[in-house]
Amino acid sequence: MTDSTSLEHSIGNSSTNRAMIFRSSAIQIAVVGAAGSVFLSVGQGLKACPLCFYQRSFVMAVLAVLALGRFLERSRPGLICLLSVPLAWAGLGVAVFHYYLVATKVLECPQGLFGFGTAPAQSLMLFNFLASDVSVGAWYGRHESPRQRATTQIAAVLLGFVLAVACVKSAPPLPKVPAAAYDPVKDPLDTCRRPFRAPTN
Repeated sequence: MTDSTSLEHSIGNSSTNRAMIFRSSAIQIAVVGAAGSVFLSVGQGLKACPLCFYQRSFVMAVLAVLALGRFLERSRPGLICLLSVPLAWAGLGVAVFHYYLVATKVLECPQGLFGFGTAPAQSLMLFNFLASDVSVGAWYGRHESPRQRATTQIAAVLLGFVLAVACVKSAPPLPKVPAAAYDPVKDPLDTCRRPFRAPTN
């Protein structure tokens, strides 16, 4: 084995090891996201809105791809991360839009886990970490195959944004603005809804 071949082999192994680290981190984040989302509905009785369902579906899809890839294709962690990139970025895109609706007071949403911010804010933070991990893992694994080049990774991110736009555009219309203030007993804040706005004179 020549020195150049040995160096390339060493670089490849180092990159693969780093891709494995980011794949493992992404799996853990996806587990937290999926479990937390289910707990908000089952454990705390919150009702997921359509945008919440999209995000839940994407994080579960990422978890499925990463978990299966962990057992079926252990030697190519970068490829498994790459396959997860469109799903993670699609979830991030929907999360950004959802958080924007809350920040601009178009929607009001219930608190997330442990009361740290709203559920959309927590989802946005989670997808930021998840999309970053799978993207970096895919980048480190780009030496695994000629098809895993940078252009493919950019295309994967763009595909994610296309999926996000499709979800947002096809989502059911927002609920109507209530004519009267919500009753805190009869109408608890257990789902994303339009806030009541008192008429101004």
